[in-house]
Formats: sequence, C-alpha cells, structure tokens
Amino acid sequence: MIVNSLELMDFRNYEREVFDFDPETNVLFGDNAQGKTNVLEGIYLCSTTRSHKGSKDREMIRLGCEEAHLRMIVEKNGIHHKIDVHLKKSKSKGIAVDGVPVKKSGELLGVSNIVFFSPEDLAIIQNGPEARRRFIDMELCQLDKMYLFCLTKYKSVLKQRNELLKQISINSDLMDTLDIWNSKLVEYGTYIIQARKEFIEKLNCYIKEIHQKLTGGREDIELIYEPNVVSEEFSQKLILSEQKDIFKKTTHVGPHRDDLSFVSGKKDLRKFGSRGQQRTGALSLKLTEIQIVEEKMGDKPILLLDDVLSELDRKRQNYLLEHIKGIQTIITCTGLEEFVKNGINIQKTFEIEEGRRKNGESGKD
Repeated sequence: MIVNSLELMDFRNYEREVFDFDPETNVLFGDNAQGKTNVLEGIYLCSTTRSHKGSKDREMIRLGCEEAHLRMIVEKNGIHHKIDVHLKKSKSKGIAVDGVPVKKSGELLGVSNIVFFSPEDLAIIQNGPEARRRFIDMELCQLDKMYLFCLTKYKSVLKQRNELLKQISINSDLMDTLDIWNSKLVEYGTYIIQARKEFIEKLNCYIKEIHQKLTGGREDIELIYEPNVVSEEFSQKLILSEQKDIFKKTTHVGPHRDDLSFVSGKKDLRKFGSRGQQRTGALSLKLTEIQIVEEKMGDKPILLLDDVLSELDRKRQNYLLEHIKGIQTIITCTGLEEFVKNGINIQKTFEIEEGRRKNGESGKD
C-alpha cells in the first residue's frame, strides 16, 4: 500500500500544494513550524477521518477560510483509490471514496492504513494512562469497524451519563433514568474491553522478539492490560458506584479509565524504567504495530515518522530504518545531515517553507 499523491487546499498553513510521493523513502525537511507535520496530518486525516492530534475540523482550516479540501490517491494491490475530504467550519466534514460519499467513518477503514510515529509516542510509557488508551484506540479504530462504532457510541453515552449525574444532584427524581445509560455503557464498553484485551495479547506475540533484538538480548518486555473493570463485573460495579458518581458528578467505572503497563525483568517501566528503557519500549511497540497492521490487513501500512529520528541514538535509528525496508515511509526532519552521515537512501525530498514546497511545483491539477 502506498500514497501516490496528496493535495492540500486551505488546510492548516497551506493555500494549495500537491505532493507526489515515491513508493519508498520520502523526506520533508525545513525549519520548525513551516508545515511539515501538517502534511503527515493530512495523510492521517484522509486515512482515518480524524487528526492524529485530536484537533477539531475548524482548527485545521486555514486562517481566514471557511472550508478546506484534501485529496489523496492511494494504491493497494495495483488498484488506485481517490479519497476526498471536505472540512467545513460550521458543518460536519464530507468524505468520498472514488467519488462515492461516505456516511460513516467506518466505511473508510481498509482503504488506507497508517502507522504514525512521533516524539510523543516515545514518551507513551512515561506519560499518563490517557496517552496509552489513545494509542490502543487509534490502532483498533483502523483495524476493527465494530470497535470504532462501539467507541464512538461509548463516548457519546458517557458524556450523556455524566451530564445526567450533574442534573441528578439538583433533581433526584431523575435517578430512575440512570439505568438506561448504565445499560448502554455496559453494552458498548463490554466490546471495547474484550477488543483491547485481544489486541494486547496479539501485540505480545511480536513485541518480545523485537525488544530483545533492540536490546541485544539483554532485556525482555511484556505488555499487561489493566482494565478498570472486567466485562463480567461491569454492570454490578457501575451500580455500586452510582452514589460516588453522583457526588463527584462523573463516571468512575468503565474502559475510559483503563491502562497498559510495560514490564521488563519484573520492573514496571512506567515507574522504574530509565528514559532509555522507556524509549526502547516505545520503539518496540511501534514496530510491533507495523506487523499487526500488515497481518490484519494483508498489506504493508504507510509509515509516517514525524521528527522521530532526531530523538533516537544511532543504534535505534539504524534498527528502525532497517526494520521498515519495503514500507513506504514519509519522514519529517529539520535537515538532511543525519541521512547523509548514516548513508541512508532517500528516494525523494521536499523542502518546506511557510506552507509551500520550496523550489517545487505546486497547484497541479
């Protein structure tokens, strides 16, 4: 699977620009805050319907504009597909695949599969539980349409239940309606819990070998899923927590409070791992993600590396670049010195300055 081209119109700091990518290694370089990451965000948006940053649609529209348009051509098994995304400030986004409107984001799954790797991912172990849940959700939403559906519904129900909890503190007669939202929360949450459990088990099938190679066989690693509640006890614990929920005006039980631990030599890397161990664990996790996507989708994913190489030492750089051979990779960085110094082959470069390709073609039809 590869991205052939990406066209951005009034997206972030781009007025209009077209990028034609090579099937192998592509590098976007230039000073900071010029728009390199915005290109990766555009690819991710066209693949998943959402920003990897969690940005709202209106935040991605160029300043002073009411709409933004993105068009991406992807190739899978020799077949080309055109993905169009239309962002609007005051309305829901419009999406079409090969000219056919897509009503649900799940219909886009499988057209283009992305693995996104940023410096924030290198801190996933030392950051809070929300970052680790977000990693799991981002991946499962690409691989499992039902997961995407249940997660979307769960978040909506959770928001409505929390709003009801605030109202109950004022009007206790509304207490009787809590059962409805409890039932829905358990319905969607049960699928989420089971899917996360199976996903972590699958990750563990690959990550140990990758991590041992990265550490020269000196360290092992295991991922342990830490659900806030198991499926069988979800309904009961939700009821037992009602008074606490009403008092605090928020829901304390459910997969929105799950976590994931990284254990090496019986040591929890979140609490006791060195910075180097945490980064190696995060790198192992992302490399494992590539294998999971390839196995599930039957094709290699498109890899987006956002200024990651500068955060890794030469050994980890070399391992990463060796591991991803044969995968279309789009990399952002400030300069090309590291590539030249390490003898890394680059098939295509794009110098970015203030939302434009410097000395490059733009506005192609």
